[in-house]
Amino acid sequence: MQDRQYMVLDVETRRSAREVGGWHRAGDMGVSVAVLYDAATDAFLPFEQDALPEMFRLLAQADLVVGFNILGFDYAVLQPFADVRLHDLPTLDLLVHVHRQLGRRVSLDNLAQATLNAGKSADGMAALRWWKEGRLEQIAAYCRMDVDITRRLYLHGSEHGHVCCSDAQGARIRVPVLWERGVDASGNRQPSLHIIPHCI
Repeated sequence: MQDRQYMVLDVETRRSAREVGGWHRAGDMGVSVAVLYDAATDAFLPFEQDALPEMFRLLAQADLVVGFNILGFDYAVLQPFADVRLHDLPTLDLLVHVHRQLGRRVSLDNLAQATLNAGKSADGMAALRWWKEGRLEQIAAYCRMDVDITRRLYLHGSEHGHVCCSDAQGARIRVPVLWERGVDASGNRQPSLHIIPHCI
């Protein structure tokens, strides 16, 4: 299994892309709740915006930070609050890796359903509504679930060498991954794509 200290991160925001003027302004979205899974302690740690400095301190200790769209979104949201360049952290973005294998984007829910037979409980729009309603505990629970799904996908890929997704026709396909052997977040050393109709 894993002998390195990895962490898994997901962030929920206070404002939508529309409210701040577009996805390119993710740094203006604010943070409602971020959840960090620390493999060293097997703990899921929630952080509200005011507590982000402590989260960044923990992230700096990680051998690897794992996320889904973490490079394109989560780090962009968090960067205004950080005193280090988050993209310099050793990071594995599952979305980037799978996209480079397939040539198309696949949702976290798709990967979770096909690989783990487990889906997301809600979506980001629900979390934005909960923020306006002051339901922070519900946001934290939803964010924790996404972190757990991402963690389980990472471990599945590390152990079995693949994750699974469904194509446009609903067929389940296997996507090879090499992140256990050091493929970085940018997809370097990416393997050739080999699609197998069935996935275990």
